[in-house]
Amino acid sequence: MARAKKNLRKSGRRHPLATVALVAVGLLVTGAAYAGFSQTSATAEIDLNSQSTIDEGQKLFAANCATCHGMGAAGTEEGPSLIGAGAASVHFQVGTGRMPLAFQGPQGMVKPKQFTEDQTLQLAAYVASLAPGPGLPETQYLQGDGNAAAGGELFRINCAMCHNVAAAGGALTQGKFAPSLHGVAPTHVYEAMVTGPQNMPVFNDANLTPQDKSDIITYLQYIEQKPSVGGLTLGSLGPVSEGLFIWVIGMGIIIAFTVWVTAKSN
Repeated sequence: MARAKKNLRKSGRRHPLATVALVAVGLLVTGAAYAGFSQTSATAEIDLNSQSTIDEGQKLFAANCATCHGMGAAGTEEGPSLIGAGAASVHFQVGTGRMPLAFQGPQGMVKPKQFTEDQTLQLAAYVASLAPGPGLPETQYLQGDGNAAAGGELFRINCAMCHNVAAAGGALTQGKFAPSLHGVAPTHVYEAMVTGPQNMPVFNDANLTPQDKSDIITYLQYIEQKPSVGGLTLGSLGPVSEGLFIWVIGMGIIIAFTVWVTAKSN
């Protein structure tokens, strides 16, 4: 009986590494939960009207932006004035990595971001404090739950001539181009519509209501998530890529067949 109790105690004993494993799992779960919460609530934690936020943004601006835009954001020969540009413009340009510029060129190129989301919002708060301008979009218009059919019609009327009907982008004049909209965050799509970066026109609420913009975002998410019913998209560039494909593949097959027939006849 004593031996049976001893064996029972041994079988119920934990492995020496069990405690370490449990602590590690707990830390991983806690870290993942905190990271997810911080990402979803980062914008909410930043008060754009707070004086401390504006002051931090002014420091960032003086250190990283004033060389081109001037100490008071009034502009210089190297960069335009940002007075009245609004928080949405700053959040779009800095949040997509276009600003600060990598080099002077026909238009700002997308690159890895140099600032965190909090720093971007602080910069936006400072510029917004200088003069009224387009503000950050409301989250209710960024959910992708609008009318995709209405958004598609609006996109074809207002956007497709530059961005392509499939939002794959297209070439413009003087070395400029309309970028692809695949993978672009809904926030940045909305901000681009209300601020009109670079060659893009401004679509204020008189041109496209907030709900219209929400419908366009829904359409963009729809065409990005749904597979092409036509099969291989070839970059969604239309006759250009299709003609090149037919020319290269078709002519290749014809030449190969001609060589084969000639070799057989000999």
